[in-house]
Amino acid sequence: MSDSLEEEIVSIRRHLHQYPELGFNEHLTSLYVADYLRKLGLHVRSGIAGTGVVALLDSGRPGPCIAVRADMDALPLQELTGLPYASLHEGVMHACGHDGHMAMVLGAARMLTDAKAQLSGSVKFIFQPAEEMLGGARHMIDAEVLESPRVDGIVGLHLWPDLPTGVFGAKSGTVMASMDHVDITVQGRAGHGAAPHQGVDAIIAAAQLLTALQVLVSRESDPSEPVVLSMGSIHGGSLPNIIADTVEMRGTVRAIDQGTRERMKRRVTGLAEMVSSGMNAKAEVKYEFGYPPTVNDAHLIDLAEETLSSLYGKTAIQHLPHSQMTSEDMAYYMEQIPGVFLLVGAGGKVSGKYPLHHPQMTIDEKALGLGAVFLANFVSNYQERKQNC
Repeated sequence: MSDSLEEEIVSIRRHLHQYPELGFNEHLTSLYVADYLRKLGLHVRSGIAGTGVVALLDSGRPGPCIAVRADMDALPLQELTGLPYASLHEGVMHACGHDGHMAMVLGAARMLTDAKAQLSGSVKFIFQPAEEMLGGARHMIDAEVLESPRVDGIVGLHLWPDLPTGVFGAKSGTVMASMDHVDITVQGRAGHGAAPHQGVDAIIAAAQLLTALQVLVSRESDPSEPVVLSMGSIHGGSLPNIIADTVEMRGTVRAIDQGTRERMKRRVTGLAEMVSSGMNAKAEVKYEFGYPPTVNDAHLIDLAEETLSSLYGKTAIQHLPHSQMTSEDMAYYMEQIPGVFLLVGAGGKVSGKYPLHHPQMTIDEKALGLGAVFLANFVSNYQERKQNC
């Protein structure tokens, strides 16, 4: 990759970083992305699922269609990095690296467009809205972005400050966990704080339940089976001298297989009802399955590692020892078609200090060119391998 293209990719990322937008509101972002892709001469569709953008590079020769995916939304955070290109949108920040994901895919689109004469089949570039909690991938799939032409495989990257720059995190099988949501309302009976026996204290019942729920991980789950249950929000009561009649709790459950997800739903619901009943209260549980686990296709993860090894050497591949308990709506695409999802090390001396979703999170921008080159070469290798099958 030329120095000028590497500088362009960094410039793209910095521009997008200054103008972050929340899920399904990525209007400026999608306009910028669509304009860049049109200038490459690609066939571009915008306004998909609200703000999604899809561009098609057709080589004019028969062959497979592979998709390259990027997410566009930012987080509701006030940026505290102090960077000269920090967010200009109050209370919104690209703290999960999506600005870099778009920059890498746009860079790859330019490289592949320049190499169109050497390609076969087609490449579809998917820029989706609302990855953060809102499941924008499902809306894009419903809008048939995997059709016309039908996509045969898909690749995606995620910048990862926890890994050093120059290293790609790879894992066969499940690379990221599912993300399910649980809302529990504990209903008691209000009373005077001086006469607690006349009411049913929802706070006490909720406290007992909060402790009991941890048993589902510490005592009911196989220690070798990754599962997380975190209650991140609890609210109840109004005044210090009133027995609270209602407490609301919200949390997340992460797992790597469907059987564990179903068991956790059953046991969280049952335990909430039983513990609350034992405290003379009632519990209403709303448990929703969210993002499924992100599962790498065996053949594509092998091809990804071969590509990385040929580009950067075997030392550029770090085999992840376990699934990440974070989640990704990339999983929805990979339920439909074979896919591969890798972590791109972006942790320099400064950027590695703060994790994703932190108001001071930064990335080592040297990782952007490495990711873009990998994407372009992976696409080329994928098409060549498919043609030879």
